[in-house]
Amino acid sequence: MSEPDDPLATRRKRLLFRSRHRGSREMDLLLGRFAERHLPTFSERQLALFEEMLEQGDPDLYAWVAGRETPPATLAHDVMKLFLNFKYHD
Repeated sequence: MSEPDDPLATRRKRLLFRSRHRGSREMDLLLGRFAERHLPTFSERQLALFEEMLEQGDPDLYAWVAGRETPPATLAHDVMKLFLNFKYHD
């Protein structure tokens, strides 16, 4: 179990909250479930990349995950690939 003053645990909790409260229900569900599954094992580098992803707008993220558009090259990293291949339903 993480310590209450563990900055990495605090960062993960903040990112999980941001993932679940995007504004559109679809992205709340997709990003929330993705974060629940992957944030506990993300490295600090991956957390930073995920934070960068969260700065993108819901319409863009949804278009990318739906395969309607391709993410920009600046977001072509392992975390984005995990997200694009993420299966919401088990």
